[in-house]
Amino acid sequence: MAGPSAAAYIPKQQTLTLPVLRDAAEGCEGCDLYRDATQTVFGEGPANAAVMIVGEQPGDNEDRQGRPFIGRAGELLDNVLERAGLHRREVYITNVVKHFRFERKNGRRSSLKPTMGQIRACLPWLEKEVELVRPKVLVCLGAVAAQAIISPDFRITQQRGEVFKTTWAPWTMATLHPAALLRIPDELQRHEAVERFVQDMTQVATQQHRVA
Repeated sequence: MAGPSAAAYIPKQQTLTLPVLRDAAEGCEGCDLYRDATQTVFGEGPANAAVMIVGEQPGDNEDRQGRPFIGRAGELLDNVLERAGLHRREVYITNVVKHFRFERKNGRRSSLKPTMGQIRACLPWLEKEVELVRPKVLVCLGAVAAQAIISPDFRITQQRGEVFKTTWAPWTMATLHPAALLRIPDELQRHEAVERFVQDMTQVATQQHRVA
């Protein structure tokens, strides 16, 4: 039997646009995450972007402000994009899950990985975003996005940087989530990981120029 889903909240009109989709997502109760989250955090970027970047879920800052990738992980992503020759204003950035899943620890809200049920429930929003933007290049940040988009068996440590042709986009790749890089305690290891992240995104920039 099918579980909860955002599908019931997708507008049915034939001429669907991203602003209409974003407005509809604000009222989504397709899974239980809406109960504790501050708001829906929808994607943002050009409707005709060649590159779409997909993360896992909003973080604490994103949940409070309603925009994707604006916390520390977002700052790192912006910096890496610039170094790779990409510009945030040119790419569409979103998440697999549109509400923040968290637990309270010592008065703070700490992210929790979304469950498979929550991921499946939220996927209709991402499917519609991809349908409207029609990206030629799709980048998964982290294992949750990669397993939802490329394959449930995807292993980020083994397959990062590999290029796949998927039903989502003709050129699909996964790399580490910037939040994971920030959690590396050793400064040298973190620096090396960030440099690899730059290399991955440079590969994305090269592909963007090829399809432009």
